[in-house]
Amino acid sequence: MKIIAGVDEVGRGSLIGPVYASAVILKKTVNSKLLKDSKTLNKKEREYLCSYIKKNSIWSIGKASVKEIENLNIMQASLLAMKRAIKKLKKKPTQVLIDGNKIPKLENYNLKSIIKGDKKIPSISAASIIAKVSRDKFITALSKKNKGYNWDKNFGYGTKHHLKALKKLGVTKHHRRTFSPISKIN
Repeated sequence: MKIIAGVDEVGRGSLIGPVYASAVILKKTVNSKLLKDSKTLNKKEREYLCSYIKKNSIWSIGKASVKEIENLNIMQASLLAMKRAIKKLKKKPTQVLIDGNKIPKLENYNLKSIIKGDKKIPSISAASIIAKVSRDKFITALSKKNKGYNWDKNFGYGTKHHLKALKKLGVTKHHRRTFSPISKIN
């Protein structure tokens, strides 16, 4: 029997926090027509679907920390988060479909990259939703402890408000210091 897992990551372009990845094996009962790329859904739709997917699939999350991002680079850290998510699945998939054009190094797994997979493959769409909702919740909690950066709205991306707050409030331990423009701020 073929067991397919979809994998996607979120947070690569953010200036703060870990990068998250999710791996999802959908059960046959899932209505795959509901599943779309997380970027095309609003917050309420993503949260509803995240709960639906979690109830109707085998899923896991992998992360790579700010320190790992700085030591490895964002691409290698993203692949590490994916690798962690795949290895955490409670059932080993016979095939792993990964959004994008790069795959993590992982022995004894049948891995395949699919460009724009989050738009084409339901299990990758599901992974994108779980990863996004999970990271957004983490960043929202971080925002409560780091007032003024507006992370609950910009999720650490380089918006005008975030860049203005950086100049005024400075760099936090959650910022990725190797990322521009943070690398230029003392």
